[in-house]
Amino acid sequence: MDKLADLDGGPNPIDRHVGLRIRLRRKELGISQEKLAESIGLTFQQVQKYERAANRVSASKLWEVARALNTNIAYFYEGLGLDGGGVPAELGSGLEQFLLTTDGMELARYFPQIQKPRVRRQILELVRTMASEPEEG
Repeated sequence: MDKLADLDGGPNPIDRHVGLRIRLRRKELGISQEKLAESIGLTFQQVQKYERAANRVSASKLWEVARALNTNIAYFYEGLGLDGGGVPAELGSGLEQFLLTTDGMELARYFPQIQKPRVRRQILELVRTMASEPEEG
């Protein structure tokens, strides 16, 4: 059995990681799927498929994506490691998943702009407290 094959029949973990990194970089730059697609000669639906890992990104297209997003190809593989069995393991994917949400992007954008360290600590403590409380009925 191919160690890179996903056991549940879903996308290959490497393809999923690359797709998430495309989406993360695109959102960091504030570029829409439509604008990225136009700059690399595709439809926005194809970009969606790349980001969801429904379709694999070819080497030449990844090169174009990297140029369009002002980064290098290695960026798309950052944070990807191997587990003990030599199978790709996404490192930090929980954080990446959070940053891919609208709320995550906004928090990441605005939190560093809070100038007062005391206020930042208070917000962090509030979030910790809320996260540790059991969900109500």
